[in-house]
Amino acid sequence: MIAVDTSALMAILLGEPQADACAAVLEAESDIVISAGTLAEALIVAGRRNLHEDLMRLVDGLGLEVAPVTADTALRVGAAYARWGKGVSPAALNFGDCFAYVAAQERSCPLLFVGNDFARTDIAGAL
Repeated sequence: MIAVDTSALMAILLGEPQADACAAVLEAESDIVISAGTLAEALIVAGRRNLHEDLMRLVDGLGLEVAPVTADTALRVGAAYARWGKGVSPAALNFGDCFAYVAAQERSCPLLFVGNDFARTDIAGAL
């Protein structure tokens, strides 16, 4: 199992340098989770770039498990931001990042992401 962050999905859609590596990880894994909070963030980011339909095709094709945001999840997201958030930690996670962090943390699984932010936390990367 792996969790996926918006950054990995957008890297694929935008053809960024790590797009192929992200796609390979997702294709090799049959059990992929995305937080409902992360999915909402990805839809917002993709929509701003006119990639909403492309993102939906990617998400549908991967058969992602969408993890709900419960009251407990919200508390964990708040705690993650207090520990790793912008202005608090060199990781400088944003609000949306914290949903991906918690999805991986709750399942003790690696997180597929692009960039250096999560590398500065205690979450294992999937790349």
